[in-house]
Amino acid sequence: MKRIQLIGIGLSLIALPLAAQDTTRPRPPGPGPRAGMGMHGPHGGGAMMGMMHDMMGPMMRVMAYEPGHLLAWKDSLRLTNDQVTRLTAIHDAAKAAHDAAAGGAKTHMNAVSQAFQAAAPDTNALRAHFNEAHAAMGKAHGVMLSAAAQAKAVLTDAQRQQVNVWADAMQQRMLQQRMM
Repeated sequence: MKRIQLIGIGLSLIALPLAAQDTTRPRPPGPGPRAGMGMHGPHGGGAMMGMMHDMMGPMMRVMAYEPGHLLAWKDSLRLTNDQVTRLTAIHDAAKAAHDAAAGGAKTHMNAVSQAFQAAAPDTNALRAHFNEAHAAMGKAHGVMLSAAAQAKAVLTDAQRQQVNVWADAMQQRMLQQRMM
């Protein structure tokens, strides 16, 4: 029964992007690859999407173990009360630390935006605020990576195997979307 459910979930993950496509109407010209000149020259956003996949693909397995995701699937994973308590504690601590770091990143990105409003923006100020925003975002992502590692350790081998199946399905879906 579990295997049938997993196959159903996998097929759903594959079929949804295909069902959402509407190829019966032409797309209007707009920014990106269809318009000829996108974000990165004549190749449009395609190169950007490939780069995003290359960066995010390996992180898909990590994100699958984010405590909030595991708690959302607590029934499917058959988490014990102790596991739910431990994952909730990891989630709450990580959320507070992540939100604080993300707030710092937002503050510095707002400063970048403000500095860029000048007719001749000060590149040193832009760079300083961008570097601070980048460091804060790195800290926020590091918090989530640590929380995912702690959450993974709470699970049993069978539960980790189930999460890995889901992560594999997500990676496959992402790869298929990239190919479209």
